[in-house]
Amino acid sequence: MEVVLAKTSGFCFGVKRAVDTVYEQIDKAGKTGDIYTYGPIIHNEEVVRDLENKGVRVLNSKEELEQLSMGCVIIRSHGVSKDVYELIEKKGLVCIDATCPFVKRIHKIVEKESGNGRQIIIIGNDGHPEVEGIKGWSKTSAIVIESPEQALKFDAKKDEKLCIVSQTTFNYKKFQDLVEIFRKKGYDIIVANTICNATEERQREAVELAARADVMIVIGGTHSSNTRKLYELCQSECENTYYIQTLEDLQLELPNSVELVGITAGASTPNKIIEEVQNYVRINF
Repeated sequence: MEVVLAKTSGFCFGVKRAVDTVYEQIDKAGKTGDIYTYGPIIHNEEVVRDLENKGVRVLNSKEELEQLSMGCVIIRSHGVSKDVYELIEKKGLVCIDATCPFVKRIHKIVEKESGNGRQIIIIGNDGHPEVEGIKGWSKTSAIVIESPEQALKFDAKKDEKLCIVSQTTFNYKKFQDLVEIFRKKGYDIIVANTICNATEERQREAVELAARADVMIVIGGTHSSNTRKLYELCQSECENTYYIQTLEDLQLELPNSVELVGITAGASTPNKIIEEVQNYVRINF
């Protein structure tokens, strides 16, 4: 039996940069004081738990941020709205920005184009922290679209000018399909494909591997949007697809007929967890 790990698995550039930033600040804690992250630094419970054990506290709202009088606040990889930066500055706290550069680019586009009078359309999952952060950079109320039904229902004046951006981890094909719906409506549109290249590559590799595999294992946090999308894509190609967070979640029974087990992992999954799963499958089956 062959076990194949997708080439693009585990921490992406933005996530690694954010996690490394927090650990660096832990080493400097004597200089910066108490360390906080605004929201979980990434969507992986194992990583967040390890940071909490090292004294890093998670702030879950602006109300909690308001209560601080000193300390260092690290902006998570998903980014935050403009008013969070303003509040940190107002409180006189140390701010370290670990927002993924690809997300930062979306903030700049949204701020500029909304300032030019364009209605901002965000293709993504409403309520996701990255999307919430993007909304907070629009000078007017942004609209979030995540399904063809929502796109078809969208209605505005024919002379309305739109700017369409995407959550970095959104499914590339779905993004294209939704943009096409808007194009057919005849609006004046600027489209910025802001899906991260690493996301596109990860999804493509996962689909190709799942199409060959008898069993597919997808590893990632339960709240990870990009891992959930990987699971959905793999399941569409391989019926026997498992979604796990750690090795402890894996309840695997493989018949002798299985020739290929594929493994992929979300952008917030540490290499240590991936290696544990990979080694377990190779040794035990």
